[in-house]
Amino acid sequence: MKQLRLKVLAGLFLAAGIVSWGAARLWNSVGTLPSVPLAAPIVLAAIAAVLFATALSLRARLKAQRERRPDAKGVEPLMAARAVVFGQASALVAALVAGMYAGTGIVLLESLDVPARRDQAIYAACAVLAGLAVIAAALFLERVCKLPEDDNHNDPGKARA
Repeated sequence: MKQLRLKVLAGLFLAAGIVSWGAARLWNSVGTLPSVPLAAPIVLAAIAAVLFATALSLRARLKAQRERRPDAKGVEPLMAARAVVFGQASALVAALVAGMYAGTGIVLLESLDVPARRDQAIYAACAVLAGLAVIAAALFLERVCKLPEDDNHNDPGKARA
């Protein structure tokens, strides 16, 4: 399994933000801009909380397993792999969604004097922050589940000394 790259997540965020900004400007010039749902930051924050709780749980279980405690509850490799895949998928989607709300939020900044638009800008900013929290939690989960490096460096692609 490949590790998440910050460059990929940043690229998705920027691409979604630019496309969303352009679409929101076009939509705003034609009529009314669609609203930013209040549920967006709430759902993203809930996903971040689940990822963070999973990472903390797995970290404690792995630590107990490494210390060979008699009451240690082991971590099945397939369960850890599923958690990492869920985290990676969540981070990729969160980068897209956060970029989309960032682009829309930038358009909403032009009309903060309208109370409804100000509320929408606040919801968009909260969604961006919650999306970044999902990415941070996913990276933390991935770090917790990372296997220790092989000391012999016996990678198939490298020559042996």
